[in-house]
Amino acid sequence: MGGSGNGVWPRGRAGASRSGGPVGYRGYAMKTSRDASAKTVPVCREGTAGAPRHQYDSAIPIVPHGVGGRVDVDALIDSIAAWQHGVVTRSQLLAAGVSADAVDRRLGKGRLRRIHRGVHRVGPVESPHAHAMAACLACGPAAAICHPTASGLWQLVDVRERSSLICVIDPVGNRDRPGIRIRRVATLRADDVTRLESIPITTPARTLLDLSASSGRRQTERALAEALARRLTSLDEIRTLLEHHAGRPGTRMLRTLLAGGQPVLTRSEAEERFLTLVRSAKLDPPEVNVRIAGHEVDFLWRRHRLVVEIDGWAFHSSSESFESDRRRDAVLVAAGLRVVRITWRQLMSERAPVLARLAQALAAAAS
Repeated sequence: MGGSGNGVWPRGRAGASRSGGPVGYRGYAMKTSRDASAKTVPVCREGTAGAPRHQYDSAIPIVPHGVGGRVDVDALIDSIAAWQHGVVTRSQLLAAGVSADAVDRRLGKGRLRRIHRGVHRVGPVESPHAHAMAACLACGPAAAICHPTASGLWQLVDVRERSSLICVIDPVGNRDRPGIRIRRVATLRADDVTRLESIPITTPARTLLDLSASSGRRQTERALAEALARRLTSLDEIRTLLEHHAGRPGTRMLRTLLAGGQPVLTRSEAEERFLTLVRSAKLDPPEVNVRIAGHEVDFLWRRHRLVVEIDGWAFHSSSESFESDRRRDAVLVAAGLRVVRITWRQLMSERAPVLARLAQALAAAAS
């Protein structure tokens, strides 16, 4: 593994390429820094996604803080925790040269706070992802966040639907522990795992497969639609994953959803997303599902003569439906209405441009 010229290992981008570079993950190999005073410490860091974490060890160099040759232990602890959502392990601190007595003193004073055996949070403020990070550190270098916890972190399901347990996929066979539910697998493919905000996690495609094996059809449909709309994965990537995992629980449901081409987002869900966006911008609320000029429209600002239609409830738009929509738009325009079409993808990932476009249309109609 290469580092940058100054001996500090660069952070990779969350969800980076899955093409097979080494993944930096809490290994035990020491790296060499150009700074003679620097040493390295096993640490979980964000790196290139795509390789099995249990095959690649890595570390970042920790340059001792302090003056006169004395190490500032707290600054050193902070420098490790900064890579891991404010979480460190006892073994990391010992490897960095912090004595066991120094660790115990900080545990006694509340500077370090136990999350799991040998895994501690640094300080009183908890990062939103501290428990997910801590669960991976507690379960070892082959572990990754999975199942409903991964669905929540990828924002494929409503956070209110998530369990308080952190689900971790683990081919090694660790046992459940307080706050962690272990999902055991015989093998874990390299391309089934990536990183999100430095946290080892199953890819969106693999997360969808796990979700389809443990959840109902409707929840899987919603999660699949979210992932595709936000380009977290693709149909080709999901099909490839299904080929690799033929016969696994969940594959039949995913194949059915991909093959059917039926709508995966209900009209009510699309409406609620759009209305939430309108309310957040404090715009005048529209009428919903009303008839005008002989057609039912999704949203209508009657005074402004503005119609908004939400597209994209199905995986595939047929040429017939495209032509039908355009004929419908022509009738509405002839009746003196302006028609704005917004796709589900724009609604999910381009909210600011959608709001700007909508505000401009309302302002133009009012002038």
